[in-house]
Amino acid sequence: MRLSTKGRYGLRALVDLAAHEEGEAVSLARTAQRQKLSLNYLEQVFGMLRRAGIVAGVKGSNGGFRLTRDMDEITVKEVLEALEGKFSIVDESDKDTQDPVQSALSALLWDEIDRRVDHFLQEKTLGSLVREYRRNLDKDAAADHSWGDNPVSTYQKRTQRRTERKATE
Repeated sequence: MRLSTKGRYGLRALVDLAAHEEGEAVSLARTAQRQKLSLNYLEQVFGMLRRAGIVAGVKGSNGGFRLTRDMDEITVKEVLEALEGKFSIVDESDKDTQDPVQSALSALLWDEIDRRVDHFLQEKTLGSLVREYRRNLDKDAAADHSWGDNPVSTYQKRTQRRTERKATE
C-alpha cells in the first residue's frame, strides 16, 4: 500500500499543528502557509481528523483546530487509519481466495508484513514526530546562526516564555 497525499499531507499538517498549538487553537490557514499546502485540501483532511476524534474545531476570531488529547497519546496508526483506512499490504479480497499458493503467501508473507507495519505505526506517536521536528528546527537555527552565540530555537524561546507566564499567574 502506498500512502496517498491525504495521509502524507495530513500527518505533516498535524505535526505542524501540534508543534504550534501551545494550548490554543491553531489556524489551519497558518498551517497551510507554513507547510506550503492547499488550505482547501487541508480543510477536507482536517474534517476527517475531526470526525475521527483526533482534532476539534474551535470557532471565533482565535479559532482553528486543536488536538483532542495529548500528542503522545495519538499514534501514527490512528492518524493514518483515519485518513487512509486500515492498512494492508494486499487487498483483503485477494486473501479470501481458496488458492493454496495465495493462502501460503498470506500466511507466511502478507499477514506478517501487515502485523509488523501495524506494530511499527502503533509505536510511533504524534509526540515523537513533533520532538523530531523540533530537533530539526533547532539544527536549522544553529546552521543559520552567524553571530557565534549559542542559538536558542524558537521552540525553546516559546517554552521559556510559557514557563515564565505560568510562574507569574
